[in-house]
Amino acid sequence: MAGLPLDQVRTLLAVVDEGTFDAAAAALHVTPSAVSQRVKALEQRTGRVLLLRTKPVRPTESGAVLVRLARQLARLERDARAELGLSGAGEATRVSVAVNADSLATWFLGALTRVPREPGLCFELRREDEDHTAALLREGAVMAAVTSSPDPVPGCSVRALGRMRYLPVAAPEFAARHLGGPLREVLAQAPVVVFDRRDDFQDGFVRRLRRGRGGASGVRHYVPTSEGFVEAVAAGLGWGMVPEAQADPLLRTGRLVPLAPGRSVDVPLYWQQWKLDSPALAVVAEAVATAAAGALRQ
Repeated sequence: MAGLPLDQVRTLLAVVDEGTFDAAAAALHVTPSAVSQRVKALEQRTGRVLLLRTKPVRPTESGAVLVRLARQLARLERDARAELGLSGAGEATRVSVAVNADSLATWFLGALTRVPREPGLCFELRREDEDHTAALLREGAVMAAVTSSPDPVPGCSVRALGRMRYLPVAAPEFAARHLGGPLREVLAQAPVVVFDRRDDFQDGFVRRLRRGRGGASGVRHYVPTSEGFVEAVAAGLGWGMVPEAQADPLLRTGRLVPLAPGRSVDVPLYWQQWKLDSPALAVVAEAVATAAAGALRQ
């Protein structure tokens, strides 16, 4: 297969970003017919279906590979323009990162403050569970991610950041009311706070206590923000696994009590990023690694 025509690759990206062929045509200042022809030509050239013609349009697995390529090419082009002094006046360099909610609430924003103000950078953060951030990298939706996976996404590099420690905790009144008895028995019956319907962290902790049997209670409160999650536990709605950095101040003041001293859970975190010689991405990566070294367990 000969080289991929860049206009076709960029058109594919526009369709994915805009959601429809008509919207992509408007963004590219061409006709919808031209957009359709370019995408069909690219599919014929690669011998693969690249788009699912849904509303909005979604890339297939093969299409996601080319979307990622298109975003990387755009990143390299912007970096080259900046080095040549061809960037528009006041134009900032955008860095897109997927990061889990607990990191965002505890240490990650501090990492971004370490990034030098010059050259100008702006950040586009996508909040996602650390078990799923790698998918956004694979799709080309972000340039980098904080993830729990040590296995690099194709075309990406990976480095260890450290371990985020979680503590099983509850409000004192909640513990007195619901947790009188052997923890492995009562915890499975007590109301629990979870982040969202994909969150099985609390279930996993109960299964470990019970040697693989069952999970957390079906009486559960879904609170999909890190700060809200901690407040829900401290308010006595249920017990939960809270990051050490958020739990420690509340443990010291007595708003929370530990449920199983010595039974913390450490989640390893990694930084994955595109393998690009991008100055903007490099400076962000160093700032993240430095902040993680001070905030996470090593």
